[in-house]
Amino acid sequence: MPVLEPDHLVRRLAAPGAAFYIWPMRVALFAIVLGTTLAAGPVSAAPPVFSVGPEYDTTHVYVAPADFDKFVASILATFGGSAHPKASVTVTPTPSKTFNQAVLTPAGAFSVFGFTTPVPYPFGGERVGYLVTDMDAAVAAARADGAAVIVTPFADPIGRDAIVQWPGGVNMQFYWHTKPSTNPKLASIPENRIYISPDKANEFVRDFLRFSHGRIVADDTKAPGVEIGRPGDVYRRIRLESGFGRAVLLVTDGHLPTPYGRETTGLEVAALAQTIDKAKKAGAKVLVDPYPSEDRAAAMLEFPGGVVIEIHALSH
Repeated sequence: MPVLEPDHLVRRLAAPGAAFYIWPMRVALFAIVLGTTLAAGPVSAAPPVFSVGPEYDTTHVYVAPADFDKFVASILATFGGSAHPKASVTVTPTPSKTFNQAVLTPAGAFSVFGFTTPVPYPFGGERVGYLVTDMDAAVAAARADGAAVIVTPFADPIGRDAIVQWPGGVNMQFYWHTKPSTNPKLASIPENRIYISPDKANEFVRDFLRFSHGRIVADDTKAPGVEIGRPGDVYRRIRLESGFGRAVLLVTDGHLPTPYGRETTGLEVAALAQTIDKAKKAGAKVLVDPYPSEDRAAAMLEFPGGVVIEIHALSH
């Protein structure tokens, strides 16, 4: 069939046999549209986002009952904020009892536990609790994205919980509340500090970012070793961000001097020296004096109950 220019096509439409030329064109157009649709396939929905916000991500702290009130008072005196009423509850799927209190500071939230019974396994090994929008869907997505579900969802007094483990043995708790929480916004976003082996670092980053829809902010293979207590050395440091907040991966060979590796959170403050003074007056000990490193100055403190926390102030 000859190719028809527009003016020739008009004349053909009025001529005998015009349908011979129109019909194949219609078929061709239909085939093109159909072929394009089939090739593209069905439009898939965007994957769900399970995070609510970093103000709902709580550092989990386990202390002896005798140290419980002292720890809470020390944190509030150092960072400010408020605490929910202290309660004696069961927060595990098997019989147990613990004091529990949520402590909300402008630098980050804590969920404090003081068990008056033995702590059922694997509780105490999770570093953080992440509020999720849908418990069952979040657990299924984490499993599909490479996490092991080591405690399947169970009911607690105010909602549901589960614990997942990411590559490298990184345990995190998911929680969901029957009544929506209303935590205040943070003045600064804390860092979930994760010490991890080079053997599992890339796998953790791939799987966790796929689940959290996060991103790599920085991946420095020659970060200053002073940050892990080894001045003069270098190590790999990976900074991540997602709707769950911030995380920093400290990828090391495990040759760590005390107290590095014992802290699970890093809190950003506006004035480091003043914060340290407040902490000392509130019963905390300075384990590592302030030191400068790239964009910040940092220190390591031990709060009542033996809880180690990194605090830092950014350089401007």
